[in-house]
Amino acid sequence: MYMRVIAIKALKEFWKKHPDSEQPLKAWYYETKKANWQNPEDVTRLYRKASILRINRIVFNIKGNSYRLIAAINYNFKIVYIRFIGTHQEYDKMNAEEI
Repeated sequence: MYMRVIAIKALKEFWKKHPDSEQPLKAWYYETKKANWQNPEDVTRLYRKASILRINRIVFNIKGNSYRLIAAINYNFKIVYIRFIGTHQEYDKMNAEEI
């Protein structure tokens, strides 16, 4: 069973504002859809620089850390919820564990 990503609309809206993020976000999306993650360690095998946060949140570095994507992952139901996508500067102004 593969992962479902909710919602690609957030990615599309972001890459319209930041066109240089389109290809890296598409790559992340297609790699994530094909994944069969059981736990956070499975995620970091594919994304070595991803940061594991509490309550099943993971921070992904996009486009050489120019952008950050925070996802909440429900491993039992194979669902990846996009909680935040933004610039590194926007990320620095927020609390990643509360989003």
